[in-house]
Amino acid sequence: MKQKNERKFYLQEYRTISHAISTYEDMNLLFQHLVEGLCRTFGFKGSSILLYDDKEKEFFRISSYGLSDEYLAKGSLYMDDELDEFMKGEIVLYVNIKNSQRVQYVDAAIKEGIVSIFSVPIKCRNAVIGMLKGYHDKPIFMHEDDVESIKVLLQQLGLVIESNGMKNFMDSVKAAMSNLPHYITEGH
Repeated sequence: MKQKNERKFYLQEYRTISHAISTYEDMNLLFQHLVEGLCRTFGFKGSSILLYDDKEKEFFRISSYGLSDEYLAKGSLYMDDELDEFMKGEIVLYVNIKNSQRVQYVDAAIKEGIVSIFSVPIKCRNAVIGMLKGYHDKPIFMHEDDVESIKVLLQQLGLVIESNGMKNFMDSVKAAMSNLPHYITEGH
């Protein structure tokens, strides 16, 4: 018998989240609301947003909801050659993590009660800069329109993350410039 995937994410929710992504000034609050909202909307056990550090080749969790401190302290997620879906920007669904050789920290996930993981890349233009992960205590089945809506919202989030990073960089340049002697900044 085929699983019927019921749609859970409609225009009103999409508009609300899209508006929040484009208007929140507090990025940490935005991230927290996104992970909590994903859990509430789809009934997930937990959710996380992780950003990718391409120099260190690892992910850093910047927000999470519904996961224990013990699970969150298990260690960093590292990129390896097998995770090429991430670098291609593809959505990955592990319906049963016990059947996957590619899930890191399987024992910790099982102890946490996680059965399946839904992972969607956060992209900025063509670059993958992070991912949103949904964790569930039973197999995850989602309507393809819900998946597409999440994918588009995360593309918006990627642009906001980039913009915020550029703003922080420019603010630090301005601060450094303001500390230079006047004869350097005025060219005398």
